[in-house]
Amino acid sequence: MSLRVLGCSGSIAAGCRTTSFLVDEDILIDAGTGVGDLPLDELARIDHILLSHSHLDHVLGLPLLADSVMRRRAGQPPIQVHALPATLAVLREHVFNNLLWPDFTRLPHPRHPVLSLHEISTGQHLVLGRRERHIEVLPARHSVPAVGFGVEGAQGWWIYTGDTGPNPALHPLLANRPVQHLVIEIAFSEAERSVAADSLHHCPSTLAAELAHVPAGARVHLTHIKPGEMPAVLGDLTERLPGLALHPLTAGDRLDWD
Repeated sequence: MSLRVLGCSGSIAAGCRTTSFLVDEDILIDAGTGVGDLPLDELARIDHILLSHSHLDHVLGLPLLADSVMRRRAGQPPIQVHALPATLAVLREHVFNNLLWPDFTRLPHPRHPVLSLHEISTGQHLVLGRRERHIEVLPARHSVPAVGFGVEGAQGWWIYTGDTGPNPALHPLLANRPVQHLVIEIAFSEAERSVAADSLHHCPSTLAAELAHVPAGARVHLTHIKPGEMPAVLGDLTERLPGLALHPLTAGDRLDWD
């Protein structure tokens, strides 16, 4: 299985792209600004998009992607967008409303749109993509309804927590499967602990407690760190977790595990 990190930053700056992961060549997990670095031909090969939640840094690429590929995908089935009902409601009301952006769930023709919206729920198991990837919808704990995702490979699971604060509901799910890669968010340094708590994101102290529940052998990747905050975040984590290998993601990284 091939997974490309298109974006993994908590916001934008030079060299920073917001969250998006490409599984194989046809499944996109979140649609942040990193999507825009794909060539048009690669954008047009995406058949499924899974959204963890409705925040702009995770969905901004979706309306622009639809516009870019509509002509290339003429005659093909619509790109299926999979998300919680609350997330889809935000897209319908605030994005594809013909005010902020055209309604690409009805374009170029209501019977043959470039996008179709599909509800998912926590705990659901999906089989998606040309290679029939098994994907589980995982619980997340955020300021809006949110989920994470797990993708099963022959040698173990890739787990993406989505945006989340402390999340006890995820602990038994991690313990009960071979986790090869854990992509876990941390948005703020310890100096902004109160902001992290209010917005249900991790800071170093809460992430250190969460990582106590990670199964042995899992490779831990950090995502969603705000631009400019990497030194402070890594310094705080190193003090709290001496000896634990942590791997901050960067756009362009690849993870291959089957």
